[in-house]
Amino acid sequence: MELKLTDEDFRRVVEYMHRNYGINLSKKRVLIEGRLSNLVYEKGFHTFREYFDTVFQKGSGAEVRELVNKLTTNHTFFMREPEHFEFMKRMVLPQIERTVRDRDARIWCAASSTGEEPYTMAMIIDEYFGLKKNEWDTKILATDISTSVLEKAQRAEYHADALKMLPPDWIRRYFVKIGPEQYRVVDRIRSQVVFRQFNLMDRIVYKKPFDLISCRNVMIYFDTPTKDALVERLYDAMKSKAYLFIGHAESVSKSSRLSYVQPAIYQKL
Repeated sequence: MELKLTDEDFRRVVEYMHRNYGINLSKKRVLIEGRLSNLVYEKGFHTFREYFDTVFQKGSGAEVRELVNKLTTNHTFFMREPEHFEFMKRMVLPQIERTVRDRDARIWCAASSTGEEPYTMAMIIDEYFGLKKNEWDTKILATDISTSVLEKAQRAEYHADALKMLPPDWIRRYFVKIGPEQYRVVDRIRSQVVFRQFNLMDRIVYKKPFDLISCRNVMIYFDTPTKDALVERLYDAMKSKAYLFIGHAESVSKSSRLSYVQPAIYQKL
């Protein structure tokens, strides 16, 4: 049996997610009901109000993480929006090779979900540098708000459906078959991605500014002020001439300090 949110329940959870994580769920009432009903029952509560009272007022970090994991959407696959990866190979990596004197490339995948995007980036890098790869530090920082998707990303195991956009030779080179329809990313690519939990509403702390930040398909859940503030924080974390990738359904405000390059790609000049 599926529970129904009262208007007050709905207001509370929408405000909580927006205030703490910048996520706008004001048009996601059915999604919230569908994703939380079983959880509320499993926890022994009879109403959303009882559950929210517990989680919002005295819930542990684990209970809050469970709520966030349920409400954040994570659908992705390898080589999603391939224009970004083509641009990365054609423009971003040559610029890094030409200008990064200490051979320490700084790349951040800021909404990594279950890992398909940062692993694709690692494969692009491996193919681009080839035998020169060992001369470079190209480890990718991959972050997400959801601990459950990060756990999946670190396992690096995927159904064949997620690999459909990849060239067959990439599948042979970068994956090990572990079941009839299951594959695991090879260790040398897995080792190139460092996963961390991070809330994009928090202050961005970094040792050195980034050459490339990919923040794709997450700002569609933010309202305009939240999105604009995040873009400004990302700008401040970028090197001069660095690039920002966003989702093709997303946009950057005209008041942003970033310069438009092509759809869903911006640059700090």
